[in-house]
Amino acid sequence: MLRIAVPNKGSLSGPAGEMLHEAGYRQRRESKELRIVDPVNDVEFFYLRPRDIAIYVSSGRLDIGVTGRDLLVDSAAEAEEILPLGFARSTFRFAAKPGTAHTLDDLRGRTIATSYEGIVAKHLAEQGVEASVVHLDGAVETAIELGVAEVIADVVETGTSLRNAGLEVFGDPIMQSEAVVIRRTGADAEDAAEPKVQQFLRRLQGVLVARTYVMMDYDCRVEQLEKAVALTPGLESPTVSPLHNEGWVAVRAMVPAKEAQQIMDDLYDIGARAILTTAIHACRL
Repeated sequence: MLRIAVPNKGSLSGPAGEMLHEAGYRQRRESKELRIVDPVNDVEFFYLRPRDIAIYVSSGRLDIGVTGRDLLVDSAAEAEEILPLGFARSTFRFAAKPGTAHTLDDLRGRTIATSYEGIVAKHLAEQGVEASVVHLDGAVETAIELGVAEVIADVVETGTSLRNAGLEVFGDPIMQSEAVVIRRTGADAEDAAEPKVQQFLRRLQGVLVARTYVMMDYDCRVEQLEKAVALTPGLESPTVSPLHNEGWVAVRAMVPAKEAQQIMDDLYDIGARAILTTAIHACRL
């Protein structure tokens, strides 16, 4: 039975549960449930603190897990990212009082407050910058005002909290994070769980495709087919079928949902008649 760690709370929990449900896996109905079994898919889910998931997976007690890239790196656990999931995106940045720091070199010899000590220490070491790192749980925006640190490093979404605290970001982002599937580093490809792991990844990849693409059907004249196919190449290639009316073909292709309306306009310009038929629900194998 495949054993999978899932976030039990926070910004990762809800979207992770929704994605797993879309992938055909049973999910918990009550937030108090810490473990459920999906006998149909031969999977056991464990609902854990997001910060702990990388540790459990690296121990080998659980086969795979869903957590944030930032939490994976911060943990320094022997686990690795095997599939990005596209939700819970965030940017990790340095911030300070305006005019007090502008580049990474300005951090030398200073004290940095953060809830992600592992990420900051790793980044500083990679850049050859020596600075002190103070670990704080929770909000770190007040650390500078209270004299605990001269710089903070934190997740930045809109930047509103930082501006309200009289701070501004500087330098390049430390990290771009999102939800990811992780596995123990060096997991044996011959492991008995491998077929189930690959099935799990295929299903999630199918959900990602379904969220990104829609199916488009259109008719066009044969002499315009190459131009039309250039606009709708699909994932592999479109399906083209002859119509009863001579000189016309029917085309079906997956197109990016965000570009669908513009593609319909472009097809119209070359004489094709297009409609959006459905969202994609099948996994790309």
